[in-house]
Amino acid sequence: MGQFSVTIYRHTGSVLSDNQQLVFLLLYAPILSAVLFSFSADRFPSLDMSGFSTKWYAQVLTDRAMLEALGNSLTVAGITALIATALGFAAAYADYRFRFFGQKAVLALALLPPTVPLVILGLAMLAFFSRIGIAGTLAAVVAAHVVIAAPFAMAVCRLRLAQLDETLETAAQNLGALPHSALARIVLPHTLPAILAAFLITFAVSFDEYVISWFTGGLNQTIPVAVLTTLQGQVDPTIHVIGTLSFSVTLTLVLIALAVVLRQSGGAMSKEETS
Repeated sequence: MGQFSVTIYRHTGSVLSDNQQLVFLLLYAPILSAVLFSFSADRFPSLDMSGFSTKWYAQVLTDRAMLEALGNSLTVAGITALIATALGFAAAYADYRFRFFGQKAVLALALLPPTVPLVILGLAMLAFFSRIGIAGTLAAVVAAHVVIAAPFAMAVCRLRLAQLDETLETAAQNLGALPHSALARIVLPHTLPAILAAFLITFAVSFDEYVISWFTGGLNQTIPVAVLTTLQGQVDPTIHVIGTLSFSVTLTLVLIALAVVLRQSGGAMSKEETS
């Protein structure tokens, strides 16, 4: 970890420039203002706050519709993360272990979904799910989220597999290990940190997804859809609370995933320098 930090320091420097600080300020000012207003005692956001209060948090925690939307978000994100991580690892392992005709084209197609405009993807999925009879269900939302999230899991796992000596698995099989035993005892332990990071990232991607959830979910609203629906009808101070909680969950998951990735990268660099 220390060696990795030194490498980052050498490439980026220790202090951000004034322009970089301004960019980060502009990016995060709306988020910070939402966090601030979530503790405001006033109904309408204003810099001239009359006081601090947690009453809006209490109101959110007793709102049945929001709690139902939160339950939907957690259910969808959890199932999506499990499926997307499994598929992402399988695709990454196939790309790492095997060589076949059209491999680069298959890899490009596997990584394509996040680059497609979400409105187009959402409309296409709505049309497809309507034809097979699952439109408007949580199953449709999960399937759509898996398509979006799996490429992230694949990318994270593939980066970790690139650090594994390709001869180790072959050597294990030459010593009598069956292919699945070599996979379980060599590949999976090595890739476990990346699998955990992929799970957290895909969970965060699914938890925050709005456009596709809106197209495919029907009456089964997730948190982002519930927030936008509420904003269309009225100015509700609980929106700041929901935004703060959602941002906190996402940020925590991403930071944990980043820490796992940086730790495994630092460990790999230390081993290389030792050898």
